[in-house]
Amino acid sequence: MADRCIETNIEINAPAARVWALLTGLARMPSRNPFIPSISGNLEQGARLSVQIAPPGKSPMRFKPTVLSVRPERELRWLGSLLIRGIFDGQHYFLLQPIGEGGTHLTHGEKFSGVLVSLLSDTFSATEAGFRSMNTALKHEAERNEPKP
Repeated sequence: MADRCIETNIEINAPAARVWALLTGLARMPSRNPFIPSISGNLEQGARLSVQIAPPGKSPMRFKPTVLSVRPERELRWLGSLLIRGIFDGQHYFLLQPIGEGGTHLTHGEKFSGVLVSLLSDTFSATEAGFRSMNTALKHEAERNEPKP
């Protein structure tokens, strides 16, 4: 079984509480997020979400991941599968780490596993580009109206 990981990082000049609020504000997320045009559900461990992603240049995909971890201002993690577990699974995560005075380091990634990982490798560059565009949009929104140090 093949594994693959995509991980992106960005520094945001806003406190983790503000970044977390934007990241977990599911109702408003699609209006400011080019990668996730639709998301709904409860951010509670074990809950199911309904998520649509739109990697640049690829057809949008919808899936229903299970929330694995919700640690306010620190971590949000979910696990989605294509059809059934083991075919093509993705553990998506957002890790927030406070830095300096009022800044946040965001790590945004996904660990892919399953028998189809090597066959779907052409989607990984588009997915990484989608992560980066989401990170940039989140940074822009979090820093807007945020006092500068």
